[in-house]
Amino acid sequence: MTYPRSLIATILLSLFTAPAFAQFAPPTAEARARSDAAADARAAEWVAALKLNDAPREGRLTAVVATHLKAVRDWYNDHPASAVPAGINPTTGRPLSEQERKIIADSAMPPAVHTALMTGLRQDLTEPQVEAVLDKYTVGKVAFTLKGYHAIVPDLTPKEEETILGFLRQAREQAVDFKNMKQISAIFEIYKTKSEQYLNSQGRDWHALFKAYVDSVQAKKKADAAAKK
Repeated sequence: MTYPRSLIATILLSLFTAPAFAQFAPPTAEARARSDAAADARAAEWVAALKLNDAPREGRLTAVVATHLKAVRDWYNDHPASAVPAGINPTTGRPLSEQERKIIADSAMPPAVHTALMTGLRQDLTEPQVEAVLDKYTVGKVAFTLKGYHAIVPDLTPKEEETILGFLRQAREQAVDFKNMKQISAIFEIYKTKSEQYLNSQGRDWHALFKAYVDSVQAKKKADAAAKK
């Protein structure tokens, strides 16, 4: 499921007005302080993992990441799924699910928030280091998912791997602007679908490959269970 930014912007321009969110009480000062402290701690932990041994750089990067985490949190909290009408998914024709409505709402966060994160990271880090920070946001889903493709398609070509890795990197960068793992996983599903469509375009049969993989895993489990008897 993917939604053009133009469509999202058009829908949300008329929806995200002050009255729509008047019913949501702001967090207490104490709750806000706890949440801010948690974001600061997470940002510091992620930056420390880079082992830069450079206090000024670490300070700048921690501030960049913490600011982004708080902005994502605030947008998430201020823009509920109910702000998006219960219409249909224009691609599938099915009614929008609660999660789809929430993703539409959250995907309308101003692009400047994402730009500030990426610009701030790239001012102080190499590209591999930037990727390491993004991996923290998404709990290493790029490497994990690519490993899955290798398991399902053992003869994956270098070109196929490069293309799929490109899709997964796109997924990772887009996913950092979402607050929880359900949303992050949903963003990755968009690009996994692209990857599987790409494999089909290369003469593969994704459904057959996936079925063969599942069958082999189940057969191995049965064999292992039988061997223990």
